[in-house]
Amino acid sequence: MDIDVQSFAVINLRRRPEATEVGGFIAGFDPSTTSPYVNYATPLPGARPSGRDVAALIDAFRERGLEPRLEFAPDGAPAVEAALRQAGFTTEAAHEYLVCTPATLTMPPAVGTTHPVSLVPPRVEAPRSDEEYASIDAALSEAFAGEFPASAEGAARLRRIEAGGGAVRFVRAPDGGCAGAASCSAPAVGTAELAGVGTRPAFRGQGIAAAVTAALSEAMFARGARSVWLEYGGEGSRRVYERVGYQPHGTRLYMTLER
Repeated sequence: MDIDVQSFAVINLRRRPEATEVGGFIAGFDPSTTSPYVNYATPLPGARPSGRDVAALIDAFRERGLEPRLEFAPDGAPAVEAALRQAGFTTEAAHEYLVCTPATLTMPPAVGTTHPVSLVPPRVEAPRSDEEYASIDAALSEAFAGEFPASAEGAARLRRIEAGGGAVRFVRAPDGGCAGAASCSAPAVGTAELAGVGTRPAFRGQGIAAAVTAALSEAMFARGARSVWLEYGGEGSRRVYERVGYQPHGTRLYMTLER
């Protein structure tokens, strides 16, 4: 499964507005933002980069005024970590990822079942208007404490996910805005990445994260994906994902070269 995840990462970065292949790496850039979580690179599966290859990759970031950064599954490219460390890269984080398949997906109980009202999941919707995309972007910014500032560019990126074969789902707040949301990239090599699961603080504990995660997973399986994977941010979120059928499957490594 690590090879599938790494192959997916390569294809997904090729979807960036600017993508370049440098010495066994794919670097994906979006000129609308300097966020390191959008602008990063990943190795081709099985890559064995030389020092010159890594230097060329660093140059691709430096000429854009960006910090060199990579995300990858180490088991999918075992020789890469050592080559990066020789060039001065350090570990930013190592995240376990979870995988869901059609056989493990567990949908929350549907409205109209005999479950108590408190157990009925929130209604999940797909955005249809510019206002809804903007509301989702603002809600996710709040959910992640401003780590990703709300912007017109952020809303446009969410719309591109839908337009490119992925999906965005949200739960509407009582005032008509967004209470929580997530997105999933278009499937590639049989899998898809679900990311950005966020709930505004005032609406946490209501099953929103589980509802949008399950709905997005179901949507990707309907489009032919054999699996959906995600990374979690803590034991609390891990339990949410495990309840809808996600199981541990591997690790992804984040490495950066500080100035």
